[in-house]
Amino acid sequence: MAGLRALTSRGRSFLASGVAALLCAFVLGEHDLLRVSVLVITLPLLAALVVARTRYRLSCARRLDPSRVEVGSDSTVTVRLENVTRLPTGLLLIEDTVPYAVGTRPRFVLDRVESRGIREIDYKVRSDLRGRFPIGPLSVRITDPFGLVELTRAFTATDTLMVVPEVVPLPHVRLSGEWTGGGDSRSTSVAAAGDDDIGPREYRQGDDLRRVHWRSTARYGELMVRREEQQWQSRGALLLDTRRHAHRGEGPRSSFEVSVSAAASIGMQLARDGLGLRLVTDQGAQHLPDTAGGHSLLDALAVVRQSTARSLDTGITALRQGGGDGLIVAVLGDLDAEEAQAMARLRNSGVTGVAVLLDVRTWQQTPAHHAAVDESFETARAILAGSGWRVVRLPAGTSLAAVWQDAGQSSRYAGPRDTITAGDAA
Repeated sequence: MAGLRALTSRGRSFLASGVAALLCAFVLGEHDLLRVSVLVITLPLLAALVVARTRYRLSCARRLDPSRVEVGSDSTVTVRLENVTRLPTGLLLIEDTVPYAVGTRPRFVLDRVESRGIREIDYKVRSDLRGRFPIGPLSVRITDPFGLVELTRAFTATDTLMVVPEVVPLPHVRLSGEWTGGGDSRSTSVAAAGDDDIGPREYRQGDDLRRVHWRSTARYGELMVRREEQQWQSRGALLLDTRRHAHRGEGPRSSFEVSVSAAASIGMQLARDGLGLRLVTDQGAQHLPDTAGGHSLLDALAVVRQSTARSLDTGITALRQGGGDGLIVAVLGDLDAEEAQAMARLRNSGVTGVAVLLDVRTWQQTPAHHAAVDESFETARAILAGSGWRVVRLPAGTSLAAVWQDAGQSSRYAGPRDTITAGDAA
């Protein structure tokens, strides 16, 4: 029955034609037509029996190189198919399952795979959209040489392609931050990483005796041990404004996608400088696994979506509760005066604040008008700069690398000034 259900359109046509010819042979009494009808009926039935009883054992493995790519970049998928039985296979139709966003489904034909034979198939995928995309499962269609029967079998294994935001190389800008340690001594603010704290302390139950400091033990008259080496790490926070109403435009060139790319570029630059970052959105703090090289940040930004929130209150609260951040970098959309004042209160004397402020009105203008600064934008910039934030204006069509130097400049606000336009961008 499985074989009969697997009949193709050609196989069903053969079967229907054979039955019609058989009826005509009985009615007309044509023996030759009877023989033809029996042959036409038997052929698809025999093919269905053979295909249904075929017991191929195939193993499948898939490799993505690389498994994490930026938007618009290619990844090569290699499918390794092995015949683990002693019998050669017949005609195999191979189809891998991929989302529409990364391309059309790849299809291949394997004429024959010998016993213990291996076939490797390569194809490329790419996406202009961020996200986490499943690749697989692989389906194998077994067919007879005449194309009368087609039986589909599918593997269950899948792989994941991570498409992360575009990362723009940024010029080096010195940003001071909070340096904290994780050893026996408590967190301390320093200008740069200093010598490890290896001063002695009193012995505690469970301390390794190999850490006993005998000179200090003799001096103090009690057992003293060396402190654990202090590992210094700079800490900071990255705030991303994901509110839908605070952005303009649609698709990969929208202000929201530009802000996500800006957050990824800044985060990777700071991670290379040794800064321990935490990601905060208007929805609150985002969990980032402890992954070296900032890949956890990119993975989180790959799946971030616009929110329906109307304010930044939840994100600002998360920043306050975090504590210990010596550097706050905020990538912001449209801000009103009240929201700008709430952001301004985040910065104090011990915190360096950098605000990448997207001039979202320029996403609704022609490039020739991008130099005209909106009044509400100027109000937000004045409030932030007046409280000590370093404000970087980012209009549409301008690379973040072209304006990132403003993040290292003084936060004194001197009113509207000339800014780079789309035509000046590198």
